[in-house]
Amino acid sequence: MHVSRRELISAAAAATIASHLPQTRVNAADTASNAPANPATRYIAAYDTESPACLPACRRIVAVHRRLEMPATFFITGRTLEANAKEYKELFSDPLFEVASHTWSHKLLRDNALCGRAVSLDEQREEVFRSKEFIESVFERPCIGLRPAVGFDNALKGAADTLKLIHDAGYRYVSSLLWGPDCSMPALIEPPFHYGPDNFADLWELPGHGWHENLLKNHNRWGARRLTLWPSPMPGAIPNDFVKTPQDEFAVNRVFLEHALQANKPQISFIWHPWSLHQFDPEMKMLELTFTHAHTLNLTPSTYASLHQSLTP
Repeated sequence: MHVSRRELISAAAAATIASHLPQTRVNAADTASNAPANPATRYIAAYDTESPACLPACRRIVAVHRRLEMPATFFITGRTLEANAKEYKELFSDPLFEVASHTWSHKLLRDNALCGRAVSLDEQREEVFRSKEFIESVFERPCIGLRPAVGFDNALKGAADTLKLIHDAGYRYVSSLLWGPDCSMPALIEPPFHYGPDNFADLWELPGHGWHENLLKNHNRWGARRLTLWPSPMPGAIPNDFVKTPQDEFAVNRVFLEHALQANKPQISFIWHPWSLHQFDPEMKMLELTFTHAHTLNLTPSTYASLHQSLTP
């Protein structure tokens, strides 16, 4: 009898703890360093801004973006913005930046086998509507994107009630596909798609890719949980241990950047958290390494809003 990874996690979560991460090294042979430049592949820097510790981190992050003239999308929770609205407005009002929603208070809109169960539809409504309304009131510009808390391995496919809330609130896109199959890591480089099969053809899914970088550093204190598929579709993107330096983290990012270029993917975007980036690398050396390499590969700097615009008439 076939047992899916999702079923295995749900039935025996305690048994998923292992003594070490899979012993697969990042191998230069798995990258595409000789791939031709493809300006059609977009690179999108994006940040899930969800806690008080994100504010000092965002000061450092924004400084790097401004210095290197790199655009970004900041997905921010309403409560995080509410706590420091004046400072976030000053930081994110630069035309380089898109400000999108990360829900009101980081409650789940769909079950996630590793992270918990969805809240009620009434609570979802507050998460979806209230965050958008508050972001627009602070920044005085449209908020067209929503990244649900933690994300899902099947996006929001089949979640008709939740999709209706998001659609009715006026969002144009969601970024909810943030895990690989059966809640594995890393999230594969999936292209955008719309929710036409769920009767919302004007609502787009714009996935994120790679690792939730906080898991690469054990910042969530999950330990070395078995997160990866076996065999892995991208073995070069699975380090042999938790990353220890900005260079280690960049080595993982590089695999994705070069694979996206070689495979002619529409976009590549990592799942970053300001609080975790700052805890690990307060000088933001990894950002500089990643942005510089994206530029060397001739990837097109973008935001999620710009990507959405390119997909719609």
